[in-house]
Amino acid sequence: MKKQELQTPAILLDMDILERNIRTYQEACNRGGKSLWPMIKTHKSAELAKMQLDAGAEGFLCGTLDECEMLCRLGAKRIMYAYPTANPANIRRFIALEKQTELIIRLDSYEAAALLQAEAEKEGVTVPYTVIVDMGFHRFGILPGSLAVFVQKLSALKNLKFLGISTHPGQVYGAASRAEVEAAAKLERDTMKAAAAELAAAGFPPEIVSSGSTPTFLSAAEDDTINTLHPGNYTFFDAIQIALGSAMEKDCALRVFATIIAHPSADRFLCDAGSKCLGLDQGAHGSTSIKGYGRIVGHPELTLAGLSEEVGKILVSGTTDLKIGDTIEIIPNHSCSSANNTSFYTAVRGDEVVGAIPVDARENSIHREIG
Repeated sequence: MKKQELQTPAILLDMDILERNIRTYQEACNRGGKSLWPMIKTHKSAELAKMQLDAGAEGFLCGTLDECEMLCRLGAKRIMYAYPTANPANIRRFIALEKQTELIIRLDSYEAAALLQAEAEKEGVTVPYTVIVDMGFHRFGILPGSLAVFVQKLSALKNLKFLGISTHPGQVYGAASRAEVEAAAKLERDTMKAAAAELAAAGFPPEIVSSGSTPTFLSAAEDDTINTLHPGNYTFFDAIQIALGSAMEKDCALRVFATIIAHPSADRFLCDAGSKCLGLDQGAHGSTSIKGYGRIVGHPELTLAGLSEEVGKILVSGTTDLKIGDTIEIIPNHSCSSANNTSFYTAVRGDEVVGAIPVDARENSIHREIG
C-alpha cells in the first residue's frame, strides 16, 4: 500500500529515520561509556522499546506506572520511575511491580519516602531510589548543599536503598538560542558534579548519576560524572527540537499526514488534522522560537496558524501551489503529544506503508479497578 492511499489524518512513523535515530544515540553512549536508559513517555510502545533494547539500551525511564508495567511485560531488567508517588493505590501498584523487576523510584521528600517505606516493609521488599537534584528548574528536587543531609535522613528507612542522583534540565526547552542550550548543558554538568562530590564526601557515593534531555544529550554523553542518560524525544524529534538546533527536518520520524479540504480565501487553507492529532503545544516551558502549531514539510510559505479539534488553519505567505485534495506532512511541535493522541503509528518506509505499531502504554489502568 502506498502512503498516498491512506485515509487522513494519520500518524506516520518513518522507520528508516527512527532506526537511524536509535542507532545514533546508542552509538554516542557507547563511545562515551554511558548507560542509555531512554525516557519511554515519548513513544509509549513496547515494539519501539524492544528496538531500543536490541540496540543496547540497559534500562528505561518512565513517566507513568502504565509504562513501567508495559516494560515489565517486555522483560526489561532495570526501570526507573521519574517521579515520587504519594497515593496509596499508586504505591501498592509500584510495590507489586517491584516484586517483578528492579524498579527504581526518584524521591525528593521524606514524607513521600516514609509512605513508600511503610508499604515496602509490609510487603517485605526493598525499593532502590535516586534523589532528584534541583538544577535550577525548580520543579522537583533537592538543591546541592542539602543532599547529604537528606540521604542521611532517609537512611533510617530500612526498606529503601540509596542508588544515586537524577536530574532533568527542563529549562533548556525555554532556550531561545543555541548558546542558551549550551548554557543549560553546562549547568547540568556542573550541578551533577557538585552533587556527586557532596554525597561521596559524606559517605554516600552515588552508583547512578543520571540526567536526560534530548537537547543536552551530546554534552552529557561526554561528561565525566553523568553515567546514565535519559533522552526521550530523540526517537522522533519534532519542531521544538529543530528550533533548539538539536535536529533537522530530515531527523524527524513522526509526522501527521493530512489532506487539504478547503480554500476559503486566497491566503488561507484548511486541512483535516487539528489539535487531536497535533496538540496545542508551542513549547512547554516558554519557547519563543516556535511559529504556529507544526512545521509543514516542503512548504516554507505555509504556517499552521490555528487548530480546532479536527481542523487546522493554514496561512500562506507569498505564493503556493497548494490546492484542495493535496496531502501534506506536518512535523508536530511536540511529537510526544501527538504520540499520546493515537492508538497506533502507521509505519512507512519511503512511500510504502509497512505496518501498524501499537501505542500500548497510553491506557489509563484505573479502569481495571472500577470495571
